[in-house]
Amino acid sequence: MKKVIVAIIIFLIFPFKVMAISASGAVVMDLNSGRVLYDLNKDNKRLIASITKIMTCLVTIMYSDLDKVAVVDEDVLKAYGSSIYLEVGEEIKLRDLLYGLMMRSGNDAAVVIANTVAGSMENFVYLMNEYASAIGMTNTHFVNAHGLDDNGTGNVSTAYDMALLTKVAMQNKTFANIFGTKTYQAKSNLKTYNWEGKNKLYDMYKYTTGGKTGYTDAARRTLVTTASRDNKNLVVVTLNDGNDFNDHKELYETYFDKYKAILAIDKNNFELDDSYYKDAKLYVKNDYYALATPEEAKDLKIDVTLYKYDNVYNNLKVGEARVMLKDTILHREAIYISRESQVFASKDLFTAILGWF
Repeated sequence: MKKVIVAIIIFLIFPFKVMAISASGAVVMDLNSGRVLYDLNKDNKRLIASITKIMTCLVTIMYSDLDKVAVVDEDVLKAYGSSIYLEVGEEIKLRDLLYGLMMRSGNDAAVVIANTVAGSMENFVYLMNEYASAIGMTNTHFVNAHGLDDNGTGNVSTAYDMALLTKVAMQNKTFANIFGTKTYQAKSNLKTYNWEGKNKLYDMYKYTTGGKTGYTDAARRTLVTTASRDNKNLVVVTLNDGNDFNDHKELYETYFDKYKAILAIDKNNFELDDSYYKDAKLYVKNDYYALATPEEAKDLKIDVTLYKYDNVYNNLKVGEARVMLKDTILHREAIYISRESQVFASKDLFTAILGWF
């Protein structure tokens, strides 16, 4: 009994913040490493509504010319819910449709995109599922490009899978630009569109860099956002969250404060004590900031592997630096040999020719 009383007294004197969000599923992920910093039922499958369009956007960027002009056909009349109000016969570039898809969550845009890129919704969905499988979204299945569901049947995923998808997508500069756009003007052969995004987090949290909203009666509110502060880049996903924007803000504030960004690889001061390439200059192309708590910082280390080539040429990849947190690989960075390096002489002409190839 005395222990209970003491515990209560300690709690009253030293209160601590308890994370309490409204979501059924949630993830906070480091965009640089893919490390999950927080999760709530991260692998529970749920309907995801219009955050589906993150995959729709990425697949379109990967498989089509964005300057291609789409011609709106009568399939667009099947779309309902959120819309950018396309008309049959309208001609508009795929690039512009992607902005309407992501900023205004246009379900009609999704239908036109699918038909233009793959010839049909079914073919486009095949591309979506193939890519989901390729990047490790093991608990995801798409049935359409827009996210609408019918009697509880629709696109299914998890908080973790959607965070993973966003991590991959944000490595594509075109996607990142679209994802982070607040206002956009588009023109078709019939009209001019002026769009403002639906991501309210821009007004609530100044470090926000992008986002996609979603809602259906069955899925309830779904939301994916990204934010960056002090070389820390995070993605937050919430599923079935009636207080999503406030929860995202709270999660960002909590995990930006909890983790430090440690410059693990400095491209301007990258040095290796290596005897094999002792007369060469080795370099990396990027800085890398590892997220770690003060307690974890002591467990960060760099492992380096170098490949010993008899013959090298300018900018050849000759190794890899791995940023490790204990036994977990956070990042891999290629090591190159620079144009200032000598070309190592081979023992014979045949070996030299092999080295050139």
